[in-house]
Amino acid sequence: MSSESDSAPHTTDTPPATGWITTPVTADLLRGALDLEHTEHGVLPHRLPARARAQCADGLLAMAEAQPSGVRLVFRTRATAIELDALRTKNAYEGAPPRPDGVYDLFADGRLTGQDSVTGGNVSLVDMTTGTAEIQPGPAGTVQFSDLPDGVKDVEIWLPHNEITELIALRTDAPVEPLPEGGRKRWLHHGSSISHGSDAASPSTTWPALAATLGGVELTNLGLSGSALLDPFTARALRDTPADLISIKIGINLVNADLMRLRAFGPAVHGFLDTVREGHPTTPLLLVSPILCPIHEDTPGPTAPDFSNVSAGKLQFKAAGDPAERAMGKLTLNVIRDELARVVKQRAADDPNLHLLDGRDLYGEADFAELPLPDQLHPDAATHRRIGERFAALAFGAEGPFGARSA
Repeated sequence: MSSESDSAPHTTDTPPATGWITTPVTADLLRGALDLEHTEHGVLPHRLPARARAQCADGLLAMAEAQPSGVRLVFRTRATAIELDALRTKNAYEGAPPRPDGVYDLFADGRLTGQDSVTGGNVSLVDMTTGTAEIQPGPAGTVQFSDLPDGVKDVEIWLPHNEITELIALRTDAPVEPLPEGGRKRWLHHGSSISHGSDAASPSTTWPALAATLGGVELTNLGLSGSALLDPFTARALRDTPADLISIKIGINLVNADLMRLRAFGPAVHGFLDTVREGHPTTPLLLVSPILCPIHEDTPGPTAPDFSNVSAGKLQFKAAGDPAERAMGKLTLNVIRDELARVVKQRAADDPNLHLLDGRDLYGEADFAELPLPDQLHPDAATHRRIGERFAALAFGAEGPFGARSA
């Protein structure tokens, strides 16, 4: 069970007979983060480097990149009891039902062994009509895992994909040591809130995490909710991050934000890919177009909240654009898919390691009929699993761009 206090976090009432060992949380214990900020409470993992964060004042991006999707603590230990003090910042939305608590997934030697959540923490209360947020402070809490398998084991603790998480203290009943990388291929992925995790059940069951497990690769997930916008600083982050495999899923956020027109979109994709290729000239690179989203297939953005069913506990989204505006260059998902196909066909003549995956092969019309998007925009837990399994088969399969022939 989780615990919280009015001030500092605390340990269990009955500590292990051997006593607690406190280990500083340092970069060599973390995977999936590009930067580690020291705060007044502890350390805060970031998924974009400091230079990138300094180049954009958007609050949504600041929130998204500090939510540790795909970030995990990794170490080797004999410990059978583990505690982690953390201060979370959880989102809440004016007029919307409460969001579920973030989950910590603990794996021992590759097997899911425990799950827990941290209580207390800060609340970021967001007004979706204005985009403003108010922070309501709260206390730190403690996540606890006990009765873990005896003996030396490799432990991974996946941090909540949907809560900003400041790590304060790691306590165990036996020493821990950093775990060297095991030689698996490093997969670097960038995408929108769907890649970030949206409504997945837990951090290890977002579709990229599931696909990474099935593909046997080491994941760095730069899925940034609302922020897959072809930003140059994101391209530079991808360029500068070590990777054996790279995927970029682009499209839905450009429609959500109504950010650019077709005239700008094609050159922006070229520029983004040019930057990534500066650091990874021959790395297998998979461009993924949007999954099916009926409200925006042929209707431009922006995307607007739909409060019509909020009394029944359902916050949904709707397209606020006009289909007639496509003639003026407004983007829809079908327009984006066509343009991405054109860009990849043009570039592939000189870049044989560039590939395209139609997002509707991950989630299409038949899937929507069986597993509709609950809020008209984001997949639920079951759909994350389906997308992850399909991506693994299509990308990591023997004939896929990340499969045996890419070795």
